[in-house]
Amino acid sequence: MTPIKRQFFLGGIALLLGACAHQPAAPPPREPIVMPASPTSETPIAPSDTGSVLGATPSLSMPREWQHHNGEDYDDLFDRMRAGFAFDEVQEPAIDVQLAWFEHNPDYLERVFQRGQRYLYHIITEVEARGMPLEFALLPVVESAYEPFAYSRSRAAGLWQFIPDTGRRFGLKRDWWYDGRRDVVESTRAALDYLQALHDQFGGDWLLAIAAYNVGENSVQRELDFNRANGKPADFWHLRLPAETRAYVPKLLALKRLMAEPERYGLEFAVIPNEPYFALIDTDSQIDLKIAAQLAGSSYDELVALNPGYNRWATDPDGPHRLLVPIDNADAFDTALKTLGPDDRVRFASHDVSRKETLPMIAKQYGTTVAVISKVNDLKDGKVIAGQTLKIPEISGQLTDKVLLAASRVDRPETDLGGRRQRQIVYRVRAGETLSSIARRHGMPVGTLARLNNLGAQDTLVKGQRLVIKASTRRLRDEGIVSGRRLLYTVRSGDTVYSISRQFQVSVSQLKSWNGLNVHHQIRAGKRLVMYVDSNRQQG
Repeated sequence: MTPIKRQFFLGGIALLLGACAHQPAAPPPREPIVMPASPTSETPIAPSDTGSVLGATPSLSMPREWQHHNGEDYDDLFDRMRAGFAFDEVQEPAIDVQLAWFEHNPDYLERVFQRGQRYLYHIITEVEARGMPLEFALLPVVESAYEPFAYSRSRAAGLWQFIPDTGRRFGLKRDWWYDGRRDVVESTRAALDYLQALHDQFGGDWLLAIAAYNVGENSVQRELDFNRANGKPADFWHLRLPAETRAYVPKLLALKRLMAEPERYGLEFAVIPNEPYFALIDTDSQIDLKIAAQLAGSSYDELVALNPGYNRWATDPDGPHRLLVPIDNADAFDTALKTLGPDDRVRFASHDVSRKETLPMIAKQYGTTVAVISKVNDLKDGKVIAGQTLKIPEISGQLTDKVLLAASRVDRPETDLGGRRQRQIVYRVRAGETLSSIARRHGMPVGTLARLNNLGAQDTLVKGQRLVIKASTRRLRDEGIVSGRRLLYTVRSGDTVYSISRQFQVSVSQLKSWNGLNVHHQIRAGKRLVMYVDSNRQQG
């Protein structure tokens, strides 16, 4: 856990206008939560603005030979990161606006670093090894809120938010089984390769490199050429770039400023131990992730969080043949793996196709999908013939919602026949619901819903069963969603309607409307709430 203690509130809430226009009203006063204090660095950075330059471009502020400090000298991973900060301080109003948002949303940073602690040690180590500024360990906060399953409207995925074309340029493999853009190790390697290439392309200017990472190098180069041709300054602060990019760079600089001196802004971060969170273990061949979790003595959810690149229940048969395993479980996993026979890594049943059987019928019989059987048996046209023997994977358990959603994006492209983009959601069936009632609720023909899930229109549903649904933009608009993805949230102890609405940046009235709540309804731990989250807002 990475709790943050709020020491005092500064004024200037009005500075949040751009980032928090839709925030709900302030909650009633509540008792302060006392968190353990974080030890401060032995060499704190003095809070001084005297060396700042208005509109300056950050540069490496330490000699190259000093950059590779001994990472083992620090107990706190945050202190290790701060020691490698290398950008000069810049004074720009855009940075102040972003800083104010982070400063007044400590809960957001708490959630982000709670997720990010799995990956932070690896990323800091990789950035250090290249002699790059350690501010880049904060870039996934801006890109994805350290959520490896993050997916944007522009089809960017993973901690570092690679779009398909850029991921392909930097060697990130994508197929039915696996998406390297979500692979923690591979995507980090590719992101740092890309940032270094941009740095070199733009003459060592890190700000231009960061801007190009967001909007593309061609857009930045075009604006640079225009400014130079017209006698204008050729730096980030004077380029005409999209609003998103003009905010993107200040967000990173604001985070650096806050993380360098959190006590100056009334924040205190609990220690993240400066030690590896995971180990990389060679598996030699494909393995079922549920079986791997059992061998490692780890939870399945934890293994998925460390290996989010896999779209399915098992690793890619064509590689990579490796898994990230919690460091404390690595030796046990490696030992147990060596005793596992080839047939016990991924289990398959055999099915002999009879006359009049179809692939959807077989998929339903085994509780799987047409796509899975087609892929495993290399069925190009999705057809089977009598007497044919099929391999049916014995999937060891239900996939998580995040993995199901990732798989659905591979199986069903996010466009309709007219080329218009569609939004997909994974829906969990409630007691008493039918295909017809769910189809009506989502404004789609029952036949379409049935085909999307390889079901018959009259098939009976089971409570808890998951369905993939394509929801049209119009339907989302009718439900009061500007642009959103449907989320299911399990209420935790201590949650309130207000705290949940603030966490996901939706209004209390929206949350109540979506879930049929009124003043008499109490939410209890374990209850599942539905909400529609605007992907343009800060997420955590």
